[in-house]
Amino acid sequence: MAQITLFGTTGEAEVQRITLTRDDLTVSLLTWGAVIQSVRLAGVPHDLTLGSDRLADYQGQMRYHGSLIAPVVNRISGASAQIAGRTHRFQANQDGRITLHGGDAGTHLKVWTLDGHDDTNATLTIPLPDGDGGFPGTRHIAARFGLTDRATMRLDVTATTDAPTLMNIANHSYWNLDGTPDWSGHSLTVHAGTYLPGTPDFTPTGEIAPVSGDMDFRTPRRISPGHPALDTNFCLGTERRPLTHALTLTGASGTSLEVHTTEPGIQVYDGRDAFRPSHPPYEGLAVETQFWPDAPNHPAFPDITLHPDDPWHQTTEWRFTRP
Repeated sequence: MAQITLFGTTGEAEVQRITLTRDDLTVSLLTWGAVIQSVRLAGVPHDLTLGSDRLADYQGQMRYHGSLIAPVVNRISGASAQIAGRTHRFQANQDGRITLHGGDAGTHLKVWTLDGHDDTNATLTIPLPDGDGGFPGTRHIAARFGLTDRATMRLDVTATTDAPTLMNIANHSYWNLDGTPDWSGHSLTVHAGTYLPGTPDFTPTGEIAPVSGDMDFRTPRRISPGHPALDTNFCLGTERRPLTHALTLTGASGTSLEVHTTEPGIQVYDGRDAFRPSHPPYEGLAVETQFWPDAPNHPAFPDITLHPDDPWHQTTEWRFTRP
């Protein structure tokens, strides 16, 4: 069976660490925030994701590292949205004007329940009460993490609600495939022909622009911090689709990560303001498979309304190779 140990305590609940192993891949998860805390590939001497052994780090400075963010990842401009004809207001936790990652009610700041596990799979669940964070509906989210063959980690997420609500869920892991102080020298490929230009607030302008120049990653390109600056949603489609190869990240060492997803968008964030204690900026790249950000405020964007008769189901796979 999976190895389960006590990771820490919030004062109200224990936080467990669940370690899954299959062939060359070992992954550790936390019930805090449904965090992917560690990813180890046999033959590679360092962790591939940025984690911590301290719960306090995930409660504070590292609150987004590795976490599964729901009900709505990314930003909602104006900290409000129309849902079923009614205006709902949410916590404005970015600059007093924008909701980022659902605010303090986000699932990255909650303890999930371990609902089942074996050697290679673990299911975490969490209920969200009606009105939590301003979002309507009594909701239930289940996240099943599994290791499959060929060094692959798979995440299947389902969500239900008893009233129309907003739902856009994403894992927010940071990746550095070389174990270096920053991700300089990595190569990035994104299979997207369009992207969403951003405002100075990092919300979409509403334009759906063709990729070109610095934003064209349809063929592999070596990247370095600031060249280009990335906090960008790349548009993979306009609706959920079969599991499709979306992105490849390859370290200078030759260690590589392929991301496959059912979701119509993938956000790449360069980590300029994401710090682990005693570590520099740009240490890892965040890759978030998602629906497009700020969708309720842009009618042309894919809809993120979740209805009682239409459960949410998304799948993401991370496939690892070494040289």
